[in-house]
Amino acid sequence: MARNQISKIAYKTLQQGKSIAGLAHKELSTKIMNFILPDNKLGNFYIDKQLLIDIQSSMDSLREEDWNDAENNIYPKKLLFDEPWLRYLTQYPKIWLDMPNTWDRRRKQNYQDLPKNIDNESYPKYYLRNFHHQTDGYLSDFSASIYDLQVEILFNGSADSMRRRIIKPLKEGLNNFRDRKKSSLKILDVATGSGRTLKQLRGAFPKEKIIGLDLSGSYLKEASRFISNLDGDLIELVKGNAEELPFDDNSLQGISCVYLFHELPRTVREKVLKEFFRVLEPGGILVLADSIQVNDSPNFIQIMENFHKSFHEPFYCDYIKEDLNSKIEEIGFNSTNSKSFFMTKVWSAVK
Repeated sequence: MARNQISKIAYKTLQQGKSIAGLAHKELSTKIMNFILPDNKLGNFYIDKQLLIDIQSSMDSLREEDWNDAENNIYPKKLLFDEPWLRYLTQYPKIWLDMPNTWDRRRKQNYQDLPKNIDNESYPKYYLRNFHHQTDGYLSDFSASIYDLQVEILFNGSADSMRRRIIKPLKEGLNNFRDRKKSSLKILDVATGSGRTLKQLRGAFPKEKIIGLDLSGSYLKEASRFISNLDGDLIELVKGNAEELPFDDNSLQGISCVYLFHELPRTVREKVLKEFFRVLEPGGILVLADSIQVNDSPNFIQIMENFHKSFHEPFYCDYIKEDLNSKIEEIGFNSTNSKSFFMTKVWSAVK
C-alpha cells in the first residue's frame, strides 16, 4: 500500500512539474517574442481567478482518472511515467530557434508557407496550410521532429494523459469480440501523427494488431522511429487519407482518432465518419478524442476563443459548436457516449 502511494505521489509530482514547465515556457516565450516582434492583434489573454480554479480542478480530475485507470489495469502503470526525455531535449532548442519564424508567420497571417517541393495534388486543399502557424505545416521532417514537444507544452504536460482517455472505451468496445483471439483483432489509429498515441495503444493492447494511418509521410517516418523498439508485434504504418480509407468494408474491430476533427471542414468530418462506419465490422468500436466543445465545457469558452485567435485553426469555431453525437448516430452508429477530460472530449460509439 505504501509503495502504491509513493508511486501515485511520484506520478502527480511528475505531472505538476510538466505543467509548471509548460506554463513557464509559454509565458517566457510570449514576453520575448512580443518584445522582438510585437503582435498587437492578439492582446493579452487574461485568466481570472475562477477560470484558474476551474483549470486546476479539471487537470486534477484528469490525473486522478489517469491514475485510476492504470490502477485498474486498463493500461500498465509504466505508461504514466513514459517520457522521451532525451528526444525532448533535442527538440527543445529547435522550438526556440524556429519561434521567430512561426511568430512572424502569425503576424503576417501567412498560412500557405509550405515547402516548395511538395506535390499539392496529393493533398486536400484544407490540409495545405500552416495549422498552428507550424513551420512547413505537417509536410516536413522538421515539423514532425518538434511536434510532440509542442503539443506537450500547449497542454501543460497533459497530452498523454488525455490521449489515454481513448483506451478504456476501446477496451470495453472490443469486448464485443471476446470470443476471438486477441491477435486477430485490428485497431486502426487515424491521423496517427508522430506515434505517441500508437505507443499508448501498444502498451494497453500488446497482442492486437495495430495500424497507424496518416496523410503525412514525414510524420509517419517520425512515428516509425518512435515506435521501432516497442514490445509486441510490429505496428503497421500506412500513408492514406481518412476520407478514403484503404481498407475493406467490415474489416476492422476498433478505430481510434485523436485531435483530427477540429482541423477538418464540417463536410469532411461527415465523410470521415462514414468511412469509419464502412470499414468497421458490426459490433466494432469507434473512439474519437478532440478538443472540448461549447455545449459541455461553457466555463472554458474563454480558452477556446483564445485558441482560435492564437493559432491558425480555420475550422475550429465550427467544430466546437457541432453536435457530433447526433451526427455519429445519424450515420448509423449506436451506443454513443461522450465525456470531457480537461481540454479533451472523447466520443465512443458502436457500429
